[in-house]
Amino acid sequence: MRIISANLNGIRSATTKGFFEWMAAQEADIVCVQELKAQAEDMTPLMLAPPGYAGYFQYAEKKGYSGVGLYTRTAPDRVIVGLGHDDIDAEGRYVEAVFGDLSVVSVYLPSGSSGEHRQAAKFAFMERFLPHMAALAQAGRQVVICGDWNIAHKEIDLKNWKGNLKNSGFLPEERAWLTRLFDEQGWVDIYRRLYPEAGEEGYTWWSNRGQAWAKNVGWRIDYQIATPGVAATARAAAIYKDQRFSDHAPLTVDYA
Repeated sequence: MRIISANLNGIRSATTKGFFEWMAAQEADIVCVQELKAQAEDMTPLMLAPPGYAGYFQYAEKKGYSGVGLYTRTAPDRVIVGLGHDDIDAEGRYVEAVFGDLSVVSVYLPSGSSGEHRQAAKFAFMERFLPHMAALAQAGRQVVICGDWNIAHKEIDLKNWKGNLKNSGFLPEERAWLTRLFDEQGWVDIYRRLYPEAGEEGYTWWSNRGQAWAKNVGWRIDYQIATPGVAATARAAAIYKDQRFSDHAPLTVDYA
């Protein structure tokens, strides 16, 4: 089973940059995408259902903002769109596809970098998402959650960690929240499990300022986080950087 997670920073933009041609060559079973920045009426047939795939989406109410999707080769038993919180669902942040005893989720956590009001919204999301994660972990099923979590967990996960200790995405409260997922709830950070020493090669996002991409001044904020059973089957992970479809790089994991 091959699963890809990719923040597209605009599905229309990523399409013009060749994302779907690249995706077609990957032979992935499931592709999770985030930050569509599109509404249903903006979606072309290719964006809705690339050859061989069915697509499922949650769009944000605000135009040109957020939104998540999930492409799958195999028809799911059911699809869960949204978390049941009106303010979160209005921003298009959660799609879950259920296949027997396996769930695959595409999630997009809020960014708090644009101001205190958005950081407050991020903390509010995290507070309500924690029990949802616990319920998924305790349901006795296998779950893979893909997405842009907008949090770098450890110092190894970003270039300038000392300069970002007070910035959204590397705040102590955010990092402690991820630690709770891993240490208390038992979730597994697949990339870090496979490559415990990976530093700069693990980055998945680069600011558009200050030649961050050219200098590889990046952050690892895109994850595939899984329940222990399916996590134990992960064989390899790769971050694709040969082409740029957005300010993020796609994360691919191969499961046995």
